[in-house]
This record gives sequence, structure tokens and C-alpha cells, in this order.
Amino acid sequence: MPMAMPRPSHKVNILPEEFGSLAHGLPPAPPGTLFVRGLYGGMSVEPDARFELHFGRCEPDVHVCVGADDTRVSRLHGRITREDSRWVLHNVGKLPIRFPGARLVVSGQREELPSGYSPLFIVAPDYEHLLEVRVAARTAPVPATSYQAKTLPTAWNLNDRERLVLVCLAQRYLRQDRAPQPLTWAEVEDELRRVQPEKGWTWRQAAHEVRKVRLRLSARGVCGIREDDLRPGAANSVNHNLIIELLVTATLVKAHLALLDDPGPA
Repeated sequence: MPMAMPRPSHKVNILPEEFGSLAHGLPPAPPGTLFVRGLYGGMSVEPDARFELHFGRCEPDVHVCVGADDTRVSRLHGRITREDSRWVLHNVGKLPIRFPGARLVVSGQREELPSGYSPLFIVAPDYEHLLEVRVAARTAPVPATSYQAKTLPTAWNLNDRERLVLVCLAQRYLRQDRAPQPLTWAEVEDELRRVQPEKGWTWRQAAHEVRKVRLRLSARGVCGIREDDLRPGAANSVNHNLIIELLVTATLVKAHLALLDDPGPA
């Protein structure tokens, strides 16, 4: 039987799928407004709305769907409530939820949400499902300014060769597939040979470019993108985690798919 959810009000609004990443900024909103977004859209909730936001796998029964095609994600995986002037996340699912900095909130635990942007991940055995959360700053909303820009994630620097390989690897994510996975190295090689037939790409060259990026970002504090960070046999997860980092920092965006356009006859 579907759960009874709080009714939306004029202080609760739907974010359509085309709204875009919360990492890119927010529309004008009262200070303390909560924004939550999954792959197919989300919701905004003003701080005085008396509204409890639910997220999880079962799209008809939650406000924000995450992990729709992964039965390891709970139908209702979490709730976000307003408590003592703070937004608080409650993990009521089976899998842990990872906060930035590798902090885990396991089943039955709660954690206050900070102001600003927080990419959260439901951690499945071989996959992490992104849930974007952002709490509007506690100052009067203003047009984009240098102060506001400092709160946004900084895109990582990539050279043209690295960017092309990573767009190939991450294209299912950029195309917003329902349950995206990185391409295999053989598939990446095929894509690169199609786009740049004169370069003689091999999968080993592509893997080398990606490994350089993973090592560079790992040295800057990004977790979960080295084989040493994960258990044996989870090598595909390091590429998934790298792609998520590049997406939430807007290092890779949908427009980069143009790099894979058919080059046409030589």
C-alpha cells in the first residue's frame, strides 16, 4: 500500500528533469530553502513549509526518485525533515549514504545538511547513485555575484585528449541513461577510432589518459577513484566514481557530447 506523503503547498515546488544540476546555482529562493534533485527531476521546499521530503527507488511513492532500476536501493531510502532551523537527513534504507569527504550515514542514522551544495551518494556494492542536495544560503538571494560563484564546485582542468577520452567513457551518463555505466575499454577504443580514425587509438592509450586524471584528482583529495581505495574486483567502480566527480563539478557537461559527433568523410 503506498505510503501517505505530506501534501505539496505553494511553498513546495517541483523541479523538472530539464532543471539541470544544482551545482550550477539556484533560482531566487528564501534563505534555507531545500533543493533536492535525482536523475529525473526533484523538488524545492521552503524552510517553513512543514514538509517532509521522501526519496528512494519507488517513483510513485516518493518525492524524488533515485536508483529506480537498482533493487538494492530501498523503496523509501531516506527522509529529509526540518528540525530546529536545520534540514536533517534520515537514512531509513538498507544501504549507506555517502556525504562529501567519504563520511557515511548508515541505516538508522541521521545527519544535518550543511548550507550550500552537497552531492550525496547511495552506496550500492558496485555502484553509487547520485542525489543532489542544496540548501539556499542564509542571505538575501541576489543575482549571480563573485560571492555566490565561490560557493560553486570548481571544474577540474582537463586537456583536450583527456576530455575526449572521458566523454567517450562517460557518454551514457551525459546522455542520461536510466542506469548508466562506464563504457568498456573496448567500446571506448571503438568510439575513439570512429571519431579520430587517424590517431590509431588503442584501449591501453585511453586507459592511460583516464588513469592520469584519476591520480591527479586523487592527489587533490578526491576519494574512491584509485584501485587501492576499493576492494579487489571493483575496478569498474573507480571509473564510475571518477565520472560522478566530473559531473557534479561540471567538468563534463552534456554539451561535450558534441566531441563525439560523426566526423564525416575524411
